[in-house]
Order: sequence, then structure tokens, then C-alpha cells
Amino acid sequence: MIFTEVNTFISLVSSAFNGLSLNKWRRDFLIEIFMLYLIIPGRINFTQMSRYSKYCEQRFRNQFKEKFDFMNYNTSLITPYVGSRTAISFDPSHIEKSGKKTPYLGSFWSGSDQYTKKGLEIAQIALIDIDLNQSFHLEAVQTVPVKTLKQADLSLSDWYAHSIISRKQELQKMTKIVVADAFFSKITFVQPLMNEGFYVISKLRDDANLRYKFTGEYSGSGRPTQFAGKINLDNLNMDIFTQIQINDDTQAFYAVVNSKSLKTDILLVVERKTDENGKTIQRLIFSSDTQMDALEVLEYYHCRFQMEFNFRDAKQATGLNHCQARDLDKLHFHFNASLTTINIVKIMHINDKNKAGKPFSIADYKVLYHNAFLLNRFIEAFGIKPKALKSHHHVKELLYFGTKAA
Repeated sequence: MIFTEVNTFISLVSSAFNGLSLNKWRRDFLIEIFMLYLIIPGRINFTQMSRYSKYCEQRFRNQFKEKFDFMNYNTSLITPYVGSRTAISFDPSHIEKSGKKTPYLGSFWSGSDQYTKKGLEIAQIALIDIDLNQSFHLEAVQTVPVKTLKQADLSLSDWYAHSIISRKQELQKMTKIVVADAFFSKITFVQPLMNEGFYVISKLRDDANLRYKFTGEYSGSGRPTQFAGKINLDNLNMDIFTQIQINDDTQAFYAVVNSKSLKTDILLVVERKTDENGKTIQRLIFSSDTQMDALEVLEYYHCRFQMEFNFRDAKQATGLNHCQARDLDKLHFHFNASLTTINIVKIMHINDKNKAGKPFSIADYKVLYHNAFLLNRFIEAFGIKPKALKSHHHVKELLYFGTKAA
């Protein structure tokens, strides 16, 4: 293609193949796949891909079944652009799916609908960078239904913890901090990760049973006293807690305390924010690393929300919900290809000096690359010399037609 934007995309995708054992044909096919996820409007499935590509539908079906190391590919893709203050973020998302023959079809919680419904669930493992305030996809893992887990005497928390621990070697090369929402503040999730050398940051329930640690001297008889009473969150002991004024509306109080439910000492950060109506909103954020800086604990937890945009963008723009395959490997490839395409576009946005300070819009990139695809097809079909068009003032106008920044 003659367009710089497309060449930049291909160059970025290719650069992350270094270190992966792939032949040239497979590399070219993957470049085509990521490009198709970006340019195809409407539903993204095997039939649609064959319409926009030189490959037939069966070729896509066959290639989606082939294994691809999305974890290492995405790690290679994002490593040059992330800083040192990073953490692993983990969150599941409901995927619409009907029928009866799809692997791992079951009833899963839908955050958008706020009830349990039939479909699939994928758990996304992402890397968040609190300085960039961005989340980058690493790998999505399909969740096993609760009924199947119960047969193996396992819970959802056990499965979620296993999804991270089984990738320990790759993840701990980047960071040992794992950030998750309040659902994961359970001993069945936190303790296995701590045993494997991870530190967990999450949110506790408002009625969490927390205890002050006993710091007095041993009396010399009987069992040593471990705790000095339950924490009253409405009346914190300021001899133990330290106060931080974050801004005019927000303050925090932190101390090392004991969590009865987690059966371990934690760094507790009580965040209190006054909303526009004068109401105080309180959140209990904790880290299993008691030596962490309290403000960083809050920064990591707040940045966790960025991974929700990965799901949103992939569902709206790159067909995360669209795969009609009924094969576990094909579904895994589709989910990860959809989310990896979002990664690629995010990196392009970060690299584009003209976009510095501007909000990221996957919709604009979708329109831009679809326009580039159509223009290139017209040029080929009409036998127009590409060099004659590169400097034509109407080409850029057509290329950016329909984008919000146009």
C-alpha cells in the first residue's frame, strides 16, 4: 500500500515478531489478520475476512486453529513503550454466545447487565502503566464454567488464580504486582498468588473485618498477643494511621493492619472522597506488600480501570463478540487477535507526535484504515500509478474522511 499510515502499522506489527519462531508465510498471514480486524466494518468473522482478503474462508478457519504465543508477542510489542511503574491487571468479561456446542458455554456474570447470563467469559491479563495511564493487553484466557469446576472441586477464584500462576515465568519478568477489583479480595485468590511471589492490590468490602496489630511488650506468660482490637472505620486510631491530603476533595489514611478474611497482614489505605453533593465516599484499598508507598497503591488501583477500555474498544471496533467458531483454539485466537489489534493501535497513537495530548479513539483509526484499504483497492482496480497520487491534495482528504479529527 502507498499510504504511510498503513506502512507504519505493518512495520510495528512486524517488529514484535522478533524472538518468535515463525516462518515468513505465517508472519505475513498474521499481519493480514491484524489489519483485517482494524479495517472490516460490521461483524468480523471468517466469511467477512475472506471478502476483504486474498485468502479463502477455509484458510482462516485452518489458521485460527494454529497456536500463537500472544503473551510473548504482546510483551515484545509493548516493552519498548512502557515505564518502570507497571502492574499486572486481571479482569473477566462476559462474551455473548448462543447455541449449545461451544466449548465452555455456561452462565457468567455480565457487568454491563448486572446479572448472570448465558454465554462465554474471558479473563484478560493486561499490563497497566500508571505513568502513561494506559492498559495493554497481554493474553485472554477463556473461563471454565462453574459446573465443570465444581466437578474438580475447584472454584472460580481457584481458576482465576491458576490463570495467572501458570504464566508466572513470563509475568514476573515484567512485574510482581497484580491489581484486581473487589471480587478478587478473597483468600482463595490472594493467598495462592502471594505463595508464588506476587503482590496483590485490590479493594476490600466496606464491612471487612480488620484488626490492629499488637505492638506492646510480651507479658512473659501465655500465648503472645497478636492483635489490639477490631478497627472501627468511622473512628480510626490516628496514633496508628497516617493521614495524607491528596487534593481538596480527597484524603487517605494508611497503616499496616491484619485482615481476618485474608489471614495476613496488609497495607490498608482508606480513601475518602467528597463528591459534589457533599457526600463522603469511602473505599478500602489494600496491598499485600506492606512496604509499598500508600499513594502508589491508590495510583495502581485507579489505573486498573483502564483495562475496561480494552474490552469496550474490542467489543465496539474489533469484533470481540463476533466469532462464530465452536473450537476452543479458534476462539482463543479470535479473542486475543481482537484485543491485540487494540494494542497495536494504542502504540501507534503513542508514537504519533501529532496525536500528543489528544485522546485515543479507536473509532477514528477504524475509519482511517478502512478508507486506506478502499483507496488502495481503487488505485489497483483503475491501474493508477501510486506515485502520481502520493502528493495529491485530495488523497489525504479522502484518507481522513469521516474521522473526528479530520
